[in-house]
Amino acid sequence: MFTGVATALATPFQADGQLNLTAWETLIQDQIKEGVSGLVIGGTTGEGMTITDDEFETLLVKAIEVAAGRAVIIAGTGSNNTALSIQKTKRAAELGAEMAMVVTPYYNKSTQAGLIAHFTAIADASPIPLMLYNVPSRTGVALDPATVGELADHPRIAALKEASGDISVMAQMMAHVPEGFPVYCGNDDQILPYMAWGAQGVVSVLSNVYPGATVALAEALLAGDLETARTWQLRLLPVIDELFAEVNPIPVKAALNARGFEFGAPRLPLVPMSATAEARLLSAMEQFNEVRQ
Repeated sequence: MFTGVATALATPFQADGQLNLTAWETLIQDQIKEGVSGLVIGGTTGEGMTITDDEFETLLVKAIEVAAGRAVIIAGTGSNNTALSIQKTKRAAELGAEMAMVVTPYYNKSTQAGLIAHFTAIADASPIPLMLYNVPSRTGVALDPATVGELADHPRIAALKEASGDISVMAQMMAHVPEGFPVYCGNDDQILPYMAWGAQGVVSVLSNVYPGATVALAEALLAGDLETARTWQLRLLPVIDELFAEVNPIPVKAALNARGFEFGAPRLPLVPMSATAEARLLSAMEQFNEVRQ
């Protein structure tokens, strides 16, 4: 497990659509230098639904090599096909991933009983711990707090990324999981309230762009310094708002490109950020940079 920040890494593409492993290594080195504790490969932000299995494995192996034990490596292995999720989780473990992040099965819209059966089957087969990923705005199905409480008893279900965006749901999650069970915020605009409820950190999109500031926010909360945490959260909110002005990861890739990381465009069916939205994003970044100085 980790405390603080795990970055849901974006995936870099060259102009010809191939992976840009030079940009990948540069970003990972920057993340670790700035104090990030974990790296998520092939999640939502990493365009996990449109990278191939070979690309996923290439990114994962390279991340493990570059991180060299300095950050927890978390592989996004979820799908709406239980057997495929099991296969991908086992393969990620073989390659050296330390944890698998598994999203609720999208489109199928399982019942809560189906979600329990799905996650239990993956956990039973997995050699590494699982992080449940609750993001109903993406998948169309939500994990109930009672369901999470039941799943948390499984020895290989070790954490929850809670991204419902509902602070009341977060409170119910904390009430249902065993004491000490790690829960992580999945929404950058809610790091402060989620960690105030007891989350151990955040799985962040923002930290692709501003890893040091995101780490400072999380560390202030872990230290109980609410005044400093409020200052960081409020300073970052305008950037966060623009990072989600269009569907993730469209804006974060634009932001990374603006910072010189050469991450290219997202893959279809996603398209590059609109000029109007990108201008607002770059303006918010410029204003944050000025305040930070």
